[in-house]
Parts: sequence; C-alpha cells; structure tokens
Amino acid sequence: MAAPEDEDFEFNNQDYYSLLNVRKEATLEELKASYRRLCMLYHPDKHRDPELKRQAEQLFNQVHQAYEVLSDAHSRAIYDLFGKKGLEVEGWEIVERKRTPAEIREEYERLQREREERRLQQRTNPKGTISVGVDATDLFDRYDEDFEELPGGGFPHIEINKMHISQSIEAPLTNNDTAMLSGSLSTHNGSGGGNINVTVRRVVSAKGWGEVEFGAGDILGPLIGLKMFRNITPRCFLTAQCGLQFSPRGPRPSCSLMTARHLDQNTMGYLQWRWGPTSAMTTSLVRDTKSSHFTLALQLGVPHSYLMMSYQYKFQDEDQTKVKGSLKTGWFGTVVEYGAERKISRHSVLSATVSMGVPQGVTLKIRLARASQTYLFPIHLTDQLLPSAVFYATVGPLVVYMAIHRLIIVPYTQAQKEQELELQRKSSATDIAKKKQEAESAVLLMQESVRRIVEAEESKMGLIILNAWYGKFVSDTSQKQEKARVIDVTVPLQCLVKDSKLILTEASKVCPTERWHAPKRLQVSLKTLSLCAGRAAGLLRPLRGRRQESKITVSVQGRHASSHFCRQ
Repeated sequence: MAAPEDEDFEFNNQDYYSLLNVRKEATLEELKASYRRLCMLYHPDKHRDPELKRQAEQLFNQVHQAYEVLSDAHSRAIYDLFGKKGLEVEGWEIVERKRTPAEIREEYERLQREREERRLQQRTNPKGTISVGVDATDLFDRYDEDFEELPGGGFPHIEINKMHISQSIEAPLTNNDTAMLSGSLSTHNGSGGGNINVTVRRVVSAKGWGEVEFGAGDILGPLIGLKMFRNITPRCFLTAQCGLQFSPRGPRPSCSLMTARHLDQNTMGYLQWRWGPTSAMTTSLVRDTKSSHFTLALQLGVPHSYLMMSYQYKFQDEDQTKVKGSLKTGWFGTVVEYGAERKISRHSVLSATVSMGVPQGVTLKIRLARASQTYLFPIHLTDQLLPSAVFYATVGPLVVYMAIHRLIIVPYTQAQKEQELELQRKSSATDIAKKKQEAESAVLLMQESVRRIVEAEESKMGLIILNAWYGKFVSDTSQKQEKARVIDVTVPLQCLVKDSKLILTEASKVCPTERWHAPKRLQVSLKTLSLCAGRAAGLLRPLRGRRQESKITVSVQGRHASSHFCRQ
C-alpha cells in the first residue's frame, strides 16, 4: 500500500553527509570522489533550460558548501558536534584549530554566551539602577494610644521616604577609546539633588588603561578625577584613583590605591587604602567556587571600622538558586543579613534579603535585576529588633513569591514555550516545503544521468532499479486505520548505482526531506544477473538466477544501520 508522503515526515535541515551521500566516518578521499560525481551531475553548464539551470546552480552551491565544511577537519568537528548552527557562531576564526571535541564544545558555549551578552547590551551598553525606599515602621512601631487619636487610625501609615535613579551609557570612539555618560537623581524626605558625569577611557596596552572623569552636581559641586589600572603580573593588578571635589566649603581632594592578587585558582586577596573625607584601610579575602562564595573583610578607618564575613551557597539547579548570610560588626553596631536569590526568567534574577541589627532595626531588601537594569526596594519595617518583624520579613516574601510563581510566572513561561514551539512548527513546515521543491528539482536533473546509467547497466547485465519506495508501510491485516506514508525514490537510487553496485549508508539521501529514522523501511524491486542483499552486520543472502527480478524490503531501524546491494 502506498500513498503520497505527508508533511509530518521528520526533517533534518541541511545534512551535509546526506547531501554528499557519504557515511559520517568518510575519509577525505571518499568525500572528494562523491563531490566530483555530484558536481558532474549538478553542474549548471550541463543544462540548457533556464529553469533547470537555475535549479542546478542551487544544488551545485549546496554540494560545494557541504564539501567545504566536511573537507576541513576543524569545521567538520564543529559541525559533528553542533550542526550547521554551530558554524554560524562568531569567533571560531580566533580559536585554536587543534582542539578535542570537549574543548570545542566548551568554546562553543563560551562564544554563545558572549553573543547573547552582545545582543543584550547592544552597542551603547546601557546600565541603570532604580531604588525606592519604603518606610513601613508604622506596621510594628506604632503606639495604640496615639493611633486611636488619628482619624481613621485603624490603618498603618506607609510612605516612600527616599528614591534614587541612576543611568549610564557607553559610546565607543575608537578601538581604544570609549566615552561614558552617567547621571543620577536622589531624594530623601523631601530634599534631594543630582549630578552628571562624563568619563573618557583609553586602553593604552593589553596590560592597562586609564580614564579621566568630569562631573557636576547641585550638592557636592564640580569634580575632576583620574583613574588608572595596570596588570603588574599575570596574577596581580593595581588600581589607583585620585580626585578633586570643588564643594561650597572649598576643594576636597581624595585618593585611593587598591591592589589584588590571585592566591589560587578560586581565591583573590585585596588590599585598599583610601584617603579623603572617609579615610580607611581595608583588606579582604574572596573565594569563589562553583558551589559557594565566601568573603572576609576587615576595615580600619574614620569614622567607620568593621569586620565582615559572608557566605553564599549555590545550588546546581536550572534556576541558579542561591542562599546567603552575612555578619557585620563595628563601631556602628552589628548587622546580620540572610536571604535567597533565584533566576525567574532568562534575563531576570529576583532576590530578597532580611537585614536586622542594633540600632538599625529590621529591613527587608527586595532586588530585581533585569538584564543591565537593577530595581531595589528597601522596606524599613522597624527601628527595634522585634521577633514579629523578623518573622513577617522572612515568611511574607516566600508566600508572595510562591503565589506569583504559580499564578503568573509558570503560566507565562508555558505560554512562551508554546509560542516558540508553534514558531518552530511553522518554520519547519516552510523548510520542508522548500526541501521538497529542491528534491523535485534534483530528480529532474537526474533524469538524463539515470537514462545513461540504465543503458550502461543493461549492456553489461548489471543492476537496474525497477521501483523503490521509502517510508512507513502499512499492511492490509494490521494497523488498517493508520495511513501509509511513502515516497518514490527510484530515480535517486538508480543514480547511486556505480559499477553494478548500490551502496547505502546511514547518510544516504534517498528521501528528499529526511535521513534514516526508525521505524521506516526501504522497499526495492530490481533486476540483475546475480544479486546478494545484506546488512552492515555482515549477513549475506545470495539470490541466484538469470535476469531475474527480485523484491527486497530492508527495515532501517537506526541512524547507524546501512544496506548493501552488490553484484556477485
């Protein structure tokens, strides 16, 4: 039973091995032989009809592209691992060509990440921060006797008492020079101000850069600054910065010097000296591994000195969940913080931190990072250290997150995935239609070659394909309700006959829209003097006779299966 091929045949876009009709382990000599043969078949100069000439040119270019990729060892290794999309990633030209498959995969993932970052940040690399401070101390610090005197005093008073907005953009001037423009606005309890800064950075060498900064504001006054960075050794670098602020009280100079060194693969040590209105000496140790992040810092200075220790544990899950805690103590008091962070979408990270201390009280800090934009919401709950405030600051965000995650985030991500699948289906249907058109063109171009091959095989009593069908066959006694889906591959198979031999590998492209996929079969009726049919496993079954017609059905059950038809 046979029927025309349906649209739902599996589609493997641009399989170069199938296009050249070679096995995946083919040598360079096998590639060259197949390439020459196909070039003779599809060369545009062999066809006079304008339409056939145009179709031949398209197929000829495809064959040439496949040979260019597979004949180069480096490109072939990338194609074997990632397919055609892997070759489209920018940056392969600077990668060392003698790489193992594991190294190539790692390099591919790195280049993909860099490409996503470039698309995300674009040319101007915009960065911004919005911080909104909320005073919610009335929830816990109110006095009942005072509250009763207020009209409508049954509801606590919550207000926004401070806000900060900052934004910066970059503009490359030359290959070594970059200009940056940044500005900020701040307000607190009804008073505020802003400033604007212009910075020009120059990369002087592979080891260092320098930048000059000019700023102006309505609070601190104009600013002139200079900053330099230098790699001293491969494991150590130095940063120096100095500035002069022209405030209403007179010029205020400042200077800072920071040096850092790699102590081992995952550990950095920092030493910083700062002189100016807030002079201090700070030393810190940072250890960052795949599963944790640890920081230990000590600062001695005026007016603040402190000791700080923090630890962050990274879960190895899809959402990149992290839990963290820190302890900071000094002249100002003691602060304990704990919180969690989780990735909620491809470019968004949400975190919540509870900060409690004496005399600061209890504060809930919510942070949302969306690409290069950051949104901060510090909510001050109480000036005292109340267990009820700590409890609600801990449990409240968890309950709200679980509700939002189930009611909003999960349905949104599912809708996005369904939309992407629908787009893929439409794109696949378009590609299949295009491939079928190319296959029909290829069959037309093969007609003359097939006629010559049949005449040659007839003259030497060789191998002639009478008819061949490929696809999913349905018998009359089983699976009657299922529709047969097969296509005629007689012409492509006959075109593959050479010296009375027909060799089919797992990459043989007898079907115009796919390679071998289970549970499809290839059914061939042929005529030959003497025939043997076998499988890649080496099993041969001789069929002897004079000018006999034989019908052979080969079930292809995997991508590594292959079939051989050869003359004895």
